[in-house]
Amino acid sequence: MTSVRQARGAAARLAVVEVKQRQTLEAALETVTQMQRERLRRAGQAIASRRPSLQNLAVRLDLIALAPGRLPVHSPDAWKGA
Repeated sequence: MTSVRQARGAAARLAVVEVKQRQTLEAALETVTQMQRERLRRAGQAIASRRPSLQNLAVRLDLIALAPGRLPVHSPDAWKGA
């Protein structure tokens, strides 16, 4: 059974998370190309289409940026509008 958690008042989304290790958040964002974002989006849509509990969810692309000596940074919907 799949559990879908939803923030109060927010629309339910399927988050596809890319993890990158770079010196800065900006460098991590720039590392993921448009082609890679499209591939991630298609992968999320394919997963959602095969699971009844996920079929009506929109796909969101998140980024976890890792940098030496720093805490991880989570950017929800990192490329919104891109």
